[in-house]
Amino acid sequence: MLGNHWHSYVSKSEVMEIRSKNMKSIRLAAITAIAVSLVLTLCGEDSIADKVKINREPLNRSSTSAVASYWDSLSKARPTVVNISSTRVMDTSSQLQNDPFWRFFGEGQMPRQREVQGQGSGVIVSKDGYILTNNHVVEDASEVTVSLQGGRVLEAKVVGTDPQTDVAVLKVESKEELPFAVLADSDQIEVGDVVFAIGNPLGVGQTVTMGIVSAKGRDGLGMIEDGFENFIQTDASINQGNSGGALVDARGRLIGINTLILTDGRSSGNIGIGFAIPTVLAHNVMVSLVEEGAVSRGFLGVGIQPLDSDLVEAMGLSDTKGSLVNYVIPGSPADEAGLEVGDVVVKIFEDEVQSASDLRLKIAAKSPGSSVELTVYRDEKYFKTDVVLGERKPQGQVSVSGPQKRELLDGIEAAPLSDELKQKYQIGDEVESGLVVTSVSPQSPYTRQLVAGMVIEKIKGESVYTVRDAKKLLEPGTKVALFVYIEGFYRYMAIEIE
Repeated sequence: MLGNHWHSYVSKSEVMEIRSKNMKSIRLAAITAIAVSLVLTLCGEDSIADKVKINREPLNRSSTSAVASYWDSLSKARPTVVNISSTRVMDTSSQLQNDPFWRFFGEGQMPRQREVQGQGSGVIVSKDGYILTNNHVVEDASEVTVSLQGGRVLEAKVVGTDPQTDVAVLKVESKEELPFAVLADSDQIEVGDVVFAIGNPLGVGQTVTMGIVSAKGRDGLGMIEDGFENFIQTDASINQGNSGGALVDARGRLIGINTLILTDGRSSGNIGIGFAIPTVLAHNVMVSLVEEGAVSRGFLGVGIQPLDSDLVEAMGLSDTKGSLVNYVIPGSPADEAGLEVGDVVVKIFEDEVQSASDLRLKIAAKSPGSSVELTVYRDEKYFKTDVVLGERKPQGQVSVSGPQKRELLDGIEAAPLSDELKQKYQIGDEVESGLVVTSVSPQSPYTRQLVAGMVIEKIKGESVYTVRDAKKLLEPGTKVALFVYIEGFYRYMAIEIE
């Protein structure tokens, strides 16, 4: 309604004209709003890549003044780290059937299933509840719950897992916006940067430990079968229950997902050698899992090995950067592009290949069907070639720099005792070292004696810490005594080595 002020200065015809213009403006605004709404509806909500972005602002390393406390930085990061509880159902009937102790002394009906509880950590990376953690924390879980710092417990859905990088993505629903971590660019970290590990070690509650970046790009550990290892190494204390937790920089930004530790074989506790998955790798995997439901990886089709100083000298190279091709799979993308045994791949586009494992990681990060330009060294000359990548399948890469072989006996695989294996097989804390049987083939001649989850501590009275050491004591045609741990009991058993 127009007031007296308008009646004093505006005529009736002018008022009608103003009203007409206003109605046109209102109609135009309404049409615009409907159009915008329609566009948003068609486009859908923001993608996970839009929700979770990497902060590429570099860390300020120029400050020389002493720091009295990191409370401010950590106060932003700590609420984003959650405790994860998982429940999985194990079928124990086959294990007990193959257990000589049960066959001779078992009484009553054989239990077929039992629930196993697991603990780990995770990091909230978006306000609507996406969480990064390790695959081994939630592997085969039938139920997963997440405990927030304030005490709230939420049910979690496993969105996707990628065993080849040990990354898993969870989703929780909350009526309130959740605190979430800021992801830093892990490619920018340097050895010596101050870092903090945040998690729930041994179930004592959220704990923060401090250390530095001890090394970058650690690989060749053989800890992830047929996997991609590109770890940040740190001396910040990481213990059982820290898996899936946060490794943050001095500004409280997430640079890695704590994953595993290396021990000396005599103890399963932390000795200052811990490893975390870099955020750049974890972020790429997360985007693929959320948006596509799986991780598709590029495939070149070559066997590769690192260069050493002798090869560099013999081939007329200037340094050990690059990846030496020692096998080309017939009919593979590499074969079709003309790669040959003896070639050295030194660049992908303009990105230098630092090592054999670096080539494997870089190719895997590309999409199947995409074209990449390789710079190759052959016969003291450099040339470029384009390759259309195939899709990498599990166990599809031929590489001498891959995981270490773990076959202990025919059809029997084993690995050194670790916190992850203790959690997976519910091995008691009284077991401090040995080899864990991780796989038993149905065709193995030892299926009636050795079962998955059994710990071999001694062979012929000698303690064993590695598969290599153990195999030296297992001479074909001999009968050897093993001192083993299984289902909470220690005992001796004898097996004949075929």
